[in-house]
Amino acid sequence: MKLLNKLTLYTTLSKTAIVLLFIFLLPLLVKDVAFQYTNSSLQEKKKKVISTINKNGIDYYFQGDSSYGSYTMLKEEYISLEPAGNDYTRDTIETSRRIVENDTLIYRVLIHEFQYRNKKYILEIGKTIAEINQYNRPLQRVALYALIGLIVFTLLIDLVFTRVLLRPLGIIINTKLINRKFPYNENIPPIKTSTTDFKYLDDSLIDLMGKIHDAFDKEREFTSNASHELMTPISILQNKMENLMVDHDLSEELQERITGMMNTLNRLKKIVRSLLFISRIGNDQFVKSDQVNIKILVEEAMKELEDRLESKNIRFKLNISKEQTLQHLNRDLIFQLIYNLINNAIRYNKDEGEISITDHFNPGKSYTLFIEDTGIGIPEKELDAIFDRFKKASQIEGEGYGLGLSIVKSIAQYHGIMIEVKSEYGKGSIFGIIFPMELLK
Repeated sequence: MKLLNKLTLYTTLSKTAIVLLFIFLLPLLVKDVAFQYTNSSLQEKKKKVISTINKNGIDYYFQGDSSYGSYTMLKEEYISLEPAGNDYTRDTIETSRRIVENDTLIYRVLIHEFQYRNKKYILEIGKTIAEINQYNRPLQRVALYALIGLIVFTLLIDLVFTRVLLRPLGIIINTKLINRKFPYNENIPPIKTSTTDFKYLDDSLIDLMGKIHDAFDKEREFTSNASHELMTPISILQNKMENLMVDHDLSEELQERITGMMNTLNRLKKIVRSLLFISRIGNDQFVKSDQVNIKILVEEAMKELEDRLESKNIRFKLNISKEQTLQHLNRDLIFQLIYNLINNAIRYNKDEGEISITDHFNPGKSYTLFIEDTGIGIPEKELDAIFDRFKKASQIEGEGYGLGLSIVKSIAQYHGIMIEVKSEYGKGSIFGIIFPMELLK
């Protein structure tokens, strides 16, 4: 999962957890707020009563009676004022039961003891719990809606900020890691970011890619130079051996030895040419501007390999589209790719075996050419390394995959083509050449 997706998921889950926790605690919080508000309201009413007494006297409430009591029509609130006894009563706010006209109700009660003209009085102001609680649900809804709105707003802010924050990382991945193919000649400028970690990562990647590019260039240069330098002495040795072979005074045994040496030189010459060929592909020395009819190309390759097919009595089946044309390719290189794969299919096939070439068009995605043989197959442990140079094939003594498949790999990478291999040891192999959509005409 991408880092951006992980951060988005984490932010969303964390906000959701906060909402769920708040929903769980909301009744308790609203209840506490309601009680705190009620306590404050009772305190304000107490101050008004005391102020009225100080201004108008205690008889303003007593009206000649020994005590005072008043309550609303539905008994939601009441005020009680009466002389205090000798016991000290501490000011408090509590929840307790009160009997009003033979009805027992639960009130939030403020109890206050005060003195007026050297006499003690007790003031009680109460409000029913039912009255307090009737506002809880509306308060809960308002608080919940406000929280959800705030969460959504902060979530959008977090997502936008996360995308902006991680944008330099996305640029680094897209410009320096995704679909990077060696060699590359363009100079990639460093990204503009104020995040030190991203800047360090970008600088490190630029430095690393520069070192890889230099090493890649040195390898190609060495391969090219070595190939050119080796061709000269090989040609000289070959000419001298050919001159020796025309000498009639040579014994038969010496002629056989020279013939063996010439075969070794010819093999060395093929290897050097293949290395030079791979080096030229790596150096972008081939133009990709040809249009190729894939059926015609396969038929030409099979015509050149016809003698080898007949020598092993191998049956050949061709069933591909006549109209399929590819573009933006180098015809000689694609021919070499197909030739090498068919040549391997013949080389590692069984006598009286079979080679089948088919194709498959995946609309909107790719075109695949399949080369299937009934040969000896490739062990599973060797599949990942068959395109390596000079990789030895363990199933045939003295044989190897050599440079043929390495050339196939170089040509495929040069054109952006994928090669897939499926093989079962002892039964045969299938090579799939996958041409991307942009190469189809």
